Amino acid sequence: MKIIKNDLEIPLVLRTEKDYPIEGVEFIDIMPMIMKKESFQEIVDKMTEILKEKELDYIVVPEARGFLIGSAVAKQLNLGCIPIRKKEKLPPSTIEAEFSYQKEYGKDILCLPKLVDESYEGKKFCIIDDIYATGNTVKAIEEQIEKLGGNVIKKMVIINIINLNNEKNVNSFIEVTEE
Repeated sequence: MKIIKNDLEIPLVLRTEKDYPIEGVEFIDIMPMIMKKESFQEIVDKMTEILKEKELDYIVVPEARGFLIGSAVAKQLNLGCIPIRKKEKLPPSTIEAEFSYQKEYGKDILCLPKLVDESYEGKKFCIIDDIYATGNTVKAIEEQIEKLGGNVIKKMVIINIINLNNEKNVNSFIEVTEE
């Protein structure tokens, strides 16, 4: 992994693991950045600052590391937080949409939960995740929200692996390339 851009002031505390979860993939572990209060606070504060002037109804966060960051940002902005769960983690009656997508190292199925007392139509969303690799997780979520009439205003991540995607409309603090 080669760091191309770092907009964070706190020294980076990342761990990487080659050939995990499959051969040829370098796993980037952001958990040390969550465990260290200074880096976690900086990430949440920077995301909050970027989003505070946006008209949003919800922060949308994919399982599992997105939950950690996005829920903290949602709290700071006084917004609801929609957790996107993996298949079979929610009872069928609570699911608005189920969809599959291709990840860097396999296929996955996610579930978009029903909102409470309202629909997705006309609502404004920001999707927050930890890492943007192929971008397929965020793209699949965005597509489902838009199918339901919602509008994804912003997409944010901590790290963007820029050689795996050509996305220009995702906010990231760190940009890396796989070597």
